[in-house]
Amino acid sequence: MRGKMREDIDLSLKGLLKESIPKEWVTAYRKTKLWTQTNALRLVPQRQFDRTAFPDGINLIGNIRLNAGLGQSMRLVADELKHSGVPFCIYEHHISKNFSMTDHTKDGLISNRLLYNVNLIHVNPHEFAKAYFQMGKKTFDRHYNIVFWLWELEEFPDLWKGCFNVIDEIWTPAEFVSEAIRKKTDKPVYTIPYHVDAPTDPRYDRAYFNLPEDQFLFLTMYDYQSMADRKNPQTALMSFKRAFPPENDKVGFVVKLNDTPRNIVPYVRMVMEKYSNVYMIPGILSKAEVNSLIGCVDAFVSTHRAEGFGLVMAESMLNGVPCIATNWSANTEFMNSDVACMVNYRMVKLKQDIGPYVRGSRWAEPSIASTAGHMKRLYEDKEYYKRLSEDGKKYLEEKLGMERIAGLIRQRIAEILPGSMQG
Repeated sequence: MRGKMREDIDLSLKGLLKESIPKEWVTAYRKTKLWTQTNALRLVPQRQFDRTAFPDGINLIGNIRLNAGLGQSMRLVADELKHSGVPFCIYEHHISKNFSMTDHTKDGLISNRLLYNVNLIHVNPHEFAKAYFQMGKKTFDRHYNIVFWLWELEEFPDLWKGCFNVIDEIWTPAEFVSEAIRKKTDKPVYTIPYHVDAPTDPRYDRAYFNLPEDQFLFLTMYDYQSMADRKNPQTALMSFKRAFPPENDKVGFVVKLNDTPRNIVPYVRMVMEKYSNVYMIPGILSKAEVNSLIGCVDAFVSTHRAEGFGLVMAESMLNGVPCIATNWSANTEFMNSDVACMVNYRMVKLKQDIGPYVRGSRWAEPSIASTAGHMKRLYEDKEYYKRLSEDGKKYLEEKLGMERIAGLIRQRIAEILPGSMQG
């Protein structure tokens, strides 16, 4: 009991201390620490790749159990590796314990050691230096080191350039990301998109989520870990208000909340105070539940300011759910105005640092009027809705099918390890 009381007191003190420190100080400290760690990578002497030191194959390294988008991304890569026929194992490494890590679907593939000669490190660039020093130089020595990186803006930060010293090449899920990185390095950069597979479960229907059966439902998702300013669900909410008056009880808006601060639910209620048809679903859901939630609404809305891929948008289209999305960044590589509702935008400069996105960078500001117009048309024009539903699903299946993506992986590994993919 005393231990529990002490723990509660320690947490309270940490909370008070955190609230008393100016946000600018915290940002400056984190940036200085990141620069120090990343710059230290420039000085790391690396051994050359020794193919004979380990058997041919891939060690997929990262937080495979993470519930957030990065964990789902890694699990998709694991599925692609399995389908490609390349020998692989998963080496689990999490940088922090402060996140939900309850997905155990790949536990059977986890190894407690590095079995193969190629490392595929699924850790984003702003955390890569920290992960490197946590795992240690021996993890990288004599291996061919590939990083799988996501990034959301046109310019890849100079702050992370030190990471290039300890890797051999970079994979990204979108050409938008690859182009940003190619500007900053002469290391090879390859685009390996995600294959998209989003099976639903009929048990998770509208009744399961306490959603009305007789309303045309729009859905948006709010994940605090994915940077709320970038995901920008506020514009989706404001667009719904512009498109439909409060008394229209034939439509509804669903907000999926994931790992959000306590003040978000009151904020949504305040913004939508006159609307009784706004439904909030908080908490962590399984992937089958998320897929099924997407599958049982009528349209998905992403008023993002920038995307490094846009997985939920792709999953929506694959399930025949029309998608309304900002017409900028990586999502435009698998959607266009023939198969989705593309939102107009203007480019704006960041006036201050927002997480890893530095002041002076650019991203899109989606139009509320354009988003609202798409909402009204999907609701009112049944023929248009049917065409987008069918054409979007077909386009996704062709663009991001498993055979195509697994083939890209086989081809690249055969180039790195000649003769390894024969037979």
